[in-house]
Amino acid sequence: MRTLWLAAFLAMSPMAALAQAACAPDRVDLRWADGRESFAVELADSPEERARGLMFRPQLDPGSGMLFVYESPRRAQFWMKNTLIPLDMIFADGTGRVTQVHSDAVPGDLTPIDGGPGVVFVLEINGGLAERLGIAPGADLRHPAVPSDSAVWPCED
Repeated sequence: MRTLWLAAFLAMSPMAALAQAACAPDRVDLRWADGRESFAVELADSPEERARGLMFRPQLDPGSGMLFVYESPRRAQFWMKNTLIPLDMIFADGTGRVTQVHSDAVPGDLTPIDGGPGVVFVLEINGGLAERLGIAPGADLRHPAVPSDSAVWPCED
């Protein structure tokens, strides 16, 4: 009986609410050997949303980003056409493992930024932030779009 009471208490605690809130469609969590960070995100999960991305925006709030979600693994290439702010692009595979980070993409640059093969997720955040935080290949990305049965960091954790 005491175990049942403790489980019910923990489920209602603020820590449990934080854990549940951390894995939501409008948030992405990242963890790596030396840190952990969460970003409020807009989803770009349709061809139209992915094509527009963060174009024409004069700023991106600190702690915010855009998560691009693809239906299947692919070689993802981005450019900065009509993008007004420098961005970091964090590329991840279908398990949520970060495979590549491109820092400080130059606004307006038409040079393709190649995320490599097997990309399913791309997180765009303010330019220079990934390096300042220490986000690098090998980091784990958590979001409800990452299938829990294959995720390196499932939402249930």
